[in-house]
Amino acid sequence: MSADILKLSNVESAYGPVKAIRGVSLTVRKGEVVTVLGSNGAGKTTILKTVSGILAPRKGGIEFNGHDIVAKDPAHIVQLGLSHAPEGREVFPLLSVRDNLLMGGYTRRDRDGVARDMETVFGYFPVLRERAHQSAGLLSGGQQQMLAISRALMAAPELILLDEPSLGLSPKLTKEIFEIVVRINRERGTTILVVEQNANMALNAADRGYVLENGRIVMEDSCERLREKDDIKEFYLGMKESGARGERRWKKKKTWR
Repeated sequence: MSADILKLSNVESAYGPVKAIRGVSLTVRKGEVVTVLGSNGAGKTTILKTVSGILAPRKGGIEFNGHDIVAKDPAHIVQLGLSHAPEGREVFPLLSVRDNLLMGGYTRRDRDGVARDMETVFGYFPVLRERAHQSAGLLSGGQQQMLAISRALMAAPELILLDEPSLGLSPKLTKEIFEIVVRINRERGTTILVVEQNANMALNAADRGYVLENGRIVMEDSCERLREKDDIKEFYLGMKESGARGERRWKKKKTWR
């Protein structure tokens, strides 16, 4: 079994007095694609921000490749081999596509490697080559998502954090994005932790999954087994049960939430 590349132990993070994640523990092994599922506001984005150093945890431990990265500077975390494609893309709108990609590799000193990786991302997303000298702010939402993922790849990371890559995209584009995510994992061996509301797409792409509710991990299993669990079918995949049993479970879940 592969070694853990990322380990969170009882992590708690907050925005002022509001706790966003509570006692979160999870692991990601080298070479895996792992997904965190949850409704809007469950705390998925907070997990990634805490890992990448944007948000300091109130308590708990975070290790990346054996390094303690709690509250470390985000630039230092990138240099260790972890990059983050944030929710909402957050490309540099006034910079060209090419310059956005170069910004992704700003911590690197191997110019030849940077050039090779730029060719690699152009291979994954040919439209970015076509628009290499166009301002990123003029790209469509789907193209900006491609750029955000590619910019994260330019850091030559061992682990990429992907935050809601399907947000605002059509089903067709979402499918294309996730196909590339799987290719990146298989062809480059890049480990990926993805948080996503599109449970069906995420469970198809990932090896293992965690379910986050109200800032707490409430379920963890292989994606194959998660897809067969009644709660996942009903509340994340839209496969509602029929009859009295389904009605009872729905009422119970509504009360619990």
